[in-house]
Amino acid sequence: MLPAIVPGGKAYIKQLQPRDSILIADQLEYGFELEGVKNGTLIALPDFSIISSDTLTLVRNWQIDTLKNYKRSGTKDIKASVILAPFEAGRYMLPQIFAQRTLDGEVDTLSFEALEMEVTAMPIDTTTFVPHDIKGQIKYPVTFKEVLPWVLGAIALAALVYLIIMLVRKARRSSEEAKPKDPPYVIALRKLDRYRSNKYWAPERQKIFYSGITDALKEYMEARFGVDAPEMTTAELFDALKEEKDISPESYAALKELFERADFVKFAKMIASDADNATVLPLSVKFVTDTYQAELEREKEAPGQ
Repeated sequence: MLPAIVPGGKAYIKQLQPRDSILIADQLEYGFELEGVKNGTLIALPDFSIISSDTLTLVRNWQIDTLKNYKRSGTKDIKASVILAPFEAGRYMLPQIFAQRTLDGEVDTLSFEALEMEVTAMPIDTTTFVPHDIKGQIKYPVTFKEVLPWVLGAIALAALVYLIIMLVRKARRSSEEAKPKDPPYVIALRKLDRYRSNKYWAPERQKIFYSGITDALKEYMEARFGVDAPEMTTAELFDALKEEKDISPESYAALKELFERADFVKFAKMIASDADNATVLPLSVKFVTDTYQAELEREKEAPGQ
């Protein structure tokens, strides 16, 4: 027994891009709606892919959606549709829709009347239309609003780098300050020990030799006797030291002679003899150790020690 054909009403057509008319390449939803469909009803739909062609394309095949669900009555309203797209202007007669409905073993076919649609092209006024060349991409000027986030980001990054550098420097200074400093005589002896080799007695290296020795002694004198030795001339320096009780007359005279010879070597390009060079380091070391020992003895003799 063939299933009965039951009229289902008219199909509907709906533009997905609403316009006053249907234009070429517009997408259209074509289908039907049913009200009061009992739960458990099966709907079989025809294959519309056979209507797809160069002029009318099937973009999407059938899809069934529930519009409303009535829980009390156990029914629902549904919508079934396909999406079509015409690619040529003209009048189209869409196919009639047949949907097979099955419920509790009973089968019937719903028939929905076909619709006609007219597709138009975009009208062109040929009397005023002037073709133009394709233009290149427009380059808009960069605005301050677009640049501002990058500028602020660069400033923030620079501030962060500066902060990290300052923190590292502060930590390094704190670490250096936390370390116990060597006494002046130890620093002086360490610097003098660098010139222990006689390789510095060569004529071309004597200026380095005498400059290094006298600079180490001046730094020690500044720390030990409180004189601005690095900024003084030899005459000014020994004039300031002549009243120091911790410097013996012999050491004072020998050291003054050493500084005067150093001035000749550094500024008058004098070449000192090996015999004179051999006395420089022992004399300098003796001066540092003697003056330091004198300070220690005076501190031991002071009351309360």
